[in-house]
Amino acid sequence: MSIPGILADRLAREPEGVIFERKSALGTEFVPVTTRTFATDVMGVAKGLVALGVQPGDRVAILSHTSYEWSVLDFASWSVAAVPVPIYETSSAEQIEWIVTDSAAKFVFAETHAQAAAVESLIGKAPSLEKVYVIDAGALEQVTTAGAATPEEEVTRRTTTVDMTSLATIIYTSGTTGRPKGVELTHGNFVTLVVNGTDDPNFSEVVRGADKRTLLFMPMAHVFARFVQVLCVYSGAVMGHVPDARNLVADLGVFKPTFLLAVPRVFEKVYNSADAKAGSGAKQRIFRWAAKVAITYSRALDSAEGPSAALKAQRTLADRLVYGKIKAAMGGELVYAVSGGGPLGERLGHYFRGIGVQVLEGYGLTEVGAPTTVNRPGLVKIGTVGPPYPGTQIRIADDGQVLIKGNHVFRGYRDNPEATAAAFDADGWFVTGDLGTLDADGYLRITGRKKEIIVTAGGKNVAPAVLEDRLRGHPLVSQVVVVGEGKPFIGALVTLDADMLPGWLANHRLPDMTVEEAAADERVLAALDRAVTRANEAVSRAESIRKISVLTTDFTMENGYLTPSQKVKRALVLTDFADAVERIYT
Repeated sequence: MSIPGILADRLAREPEGVIFERKSALGTEFVPVTTRTFATDVMGVAKGLVALGVQPGDRVAILSHTSYEWSVLDFASWSVAAVPVPIYETSSAEQIEWIVTDSAAKFVFAETHAQAAAVESLIGKAPSLEKVYVIDAGALEQVTTAGAATPEEEVTRRTTTVDMTSLATIIYTSGTTGRPKGVELTHGNFVTLVVNGTDDPNFSEVVRGADKRTLLFMPMAHVFARFVQVLCVYSGAVMGHVPDARNLVADLGVFKPTFLLAVPRVFEKVYNSADAKAGSGAKQRIFRWAAKVAITYSRALDSAEGPSAALKAQRTLADRLVYGKIKAAMGGELVYAVSGGGPLGERLGHYFRGIGVQVLEGYGLTEVGAPTTVNRPGLVKIGTVGPPYPGTQIRIADDGQVLIKGNHVFRGYRDNPEATAAAFDADGWFVTGDLGTLDADGYLRITGRKKEIIVTAGGKNVAPAVLEDRLRGHPLVSQVVVVGEGKPFIGALVTLDADMLPGWLANHRLPDMTVEEAAADERVLAALDRAVTRANEAVSRAESIRKISVLTTDFTMENGYLTPSQKVKRALVLTDFADAVERIYT
């Protein structure tokens, strides 16, 4: 099998069925796209790529937000045995140059003229680069026109040469240190994941069938989004594209997904925004009572006796007063959400299940094509990242690292045999660098990153992730970096959420403040201290945060402190904010 073969199978099964829904030009509705229409669009661009001189194995880079055009370019490239290379739309000029040069991209499809300008300056510097096309300027139509005379048989011939071992894409890790490495994923890596997942009886009810719908707002440069794209084509689900989450509530209301995929920060924002909208006084008390009921109800589902009659009655009332509004804001049809990219936290997991949306937390990396463990209906333990995904193997090394085997594991880093060799142990297991434990039922818990373990002056090993994740759940908090390497106690750098600050201040009857004013305000600092106390309940005293430093600069992708997958570049933060760290200990 191959990825274009998956599209061919969908076309044979349901040519007039809906495969995608495109956002209309006015942005108020989604227009259905049949499988036949999509396949025609793909064939047109594929013929154009052949006419422009793209050969099997050539790299075609895509620099864009999430869009229908990206899906067309992906499948067109795969259809002619080419290799699409994704580039985040937030990438710097230096990162773009590295990816285009290292991947030896022949063509780049950029979404805007501004993005294209950043790439066109590389013509002559990057030996392989021939031309840059602008999607917003009708690039796909231009390419289709160029290939009008190319026979479809040539595309079909190339498609038949693609098999499980063929290179499908090179995805550059957004690594928190050093230059990104090009992860080479094959058609077999993706096919293994989408077939095993969709055909798994516990997961099929989430993704299989024309009544299943998902709205993709994650960057398609991320491996998780690319996996979901191929998964939906195989599973028969309908997928929509939106460029980002800025208008997510309105988009969800129109599209009405049945399942969503997001990083934990999105779920934190949904909860915190609902809390902020509740305001103060009676409404806030009702919201927080309802939240407590949801969490208590969800926990009771895991007990032998289940929820009591009184608890069921409370949940019914809470659903009428609160939950229904929250679910309506997510489209009204949402049943499942898949969370990855970082720990969700048990509190949020129980809250969403309690209101009627099951968040299925999973774990994976770029090097394994996205998922390698995932909770799924009938196999859920909130607080874990689930049992092994169908067709994958997990074990824990002697040093606590998670090891992975399976046909979904990448074939290596591009032109980097040393890094590839270092990524596998002597028995061929991929060494993730993540620390974890497996319970008696085979459910995995991630406890941190090996390279991020902090050793205090007293010799205590501290995994920062659990503290950071719990503290980041407070509505005032945007990002957290736990510190303490070689120090007498654990501290933390904290940034404030500028979007949530005004609502929090209003709800607490405090005057408007800038982030700079709030970072020095005793009432804000007291609230953060209480949040720290709650976060510390998860760890021993030796591991607990004793003191924080509140920064006035947030960590974002724009200022370079966050990777595109929303991970903090810890080493860069510790270097640039060394003075703030030292103030914690003086």
